[in-house]
Amino acid sequence: MTDPESSYAAIYAVVQRIPPGRVCTYGRVAALAGLPGQARLVGYALHALLRQSVVPWWRVINRSGRISNVYAADEQRARLLAEGVDVDESYLVDLDRFLWTGDDVE
Repeated sequence: MTDPESSYAAIYAVVQRIPPGRVCTYGRVAALAGLPGQARLVGYALHALLRQSVVPWWRVINRSGRISNVYAADEQRARLLAEGVDVDESYLVDLDRFLWTGDDVE
């Protein structure tokens, strides 16, 4: 998949599968979208979304479990907290508790 539109569509389809109260990493979203090694592309795709989008962009964090969205970190943290995801003051999420891998059927 090299077409940016189809790549973004595949990324958005994966992100929409992340259940409320769970998070996924940029790299895992890329792999599930058929774009292994394209974590940055996931970031670009999510950044391109309009704020009113129904795609739950706030459920995607970095591989360390940290919110890395410098543009909307406080909003992302608030949205995750509202869904029951514990996010500490340094914007860190416990991946052992909240990671969605997409391998399970939820």
